[in-house]
Amino acid sequence: MRRILGHVEDSILIEQPFFCDYGYNISVGKNFYANFNLVILDGAKVTFGDNVFIAPNRGFHTAGHPIDPVERNKGLEYARPITVGNNVWIGASVTVLPGVTIGDNCVIGAGSVVTKDITAGSVAVGNPCRVIRKIDEQQP
Repeated sequence: MRRILGHVEDSILIEQPFFCDYGYNISVGKNFYANFNLVILDGAKVTFGDNVFIAPNRGFHTAGHPIDPVERNKGLEYARPITVGNNVWIGASVTVLPGVTIGDNCVIGAGSVVTKDITAGSVAVGNPCRVIRKIDEQQP
């Protein structure tokens, strides 16, 4: 994995299978864990902070296509970076779309489709994913 990924800070564990476009656009911080079936389409930079834990069947997709069918049928594509902060837990079957930033200390609920930035210290769920509450240190 250290030969495939662009940057690995420290200990990582990525359960197989793992799929990516290039690998060199992926940066992983310390203490990274990803469960089975991780897909990272890294046409642009994908950055994971420290202590990121990812459940099974997730996709991080930097690639997108024009909405206009004439432009799309020309084979045009764009890529926007994805950033995941420190101490983030991403639930099973989550999809993160191009250009999204997930702030530090967030929890993203299972099945969510993250279309917009998620502010630090949030619990966010749904399709589209939205913040449902801030994380309170007193609560589990």
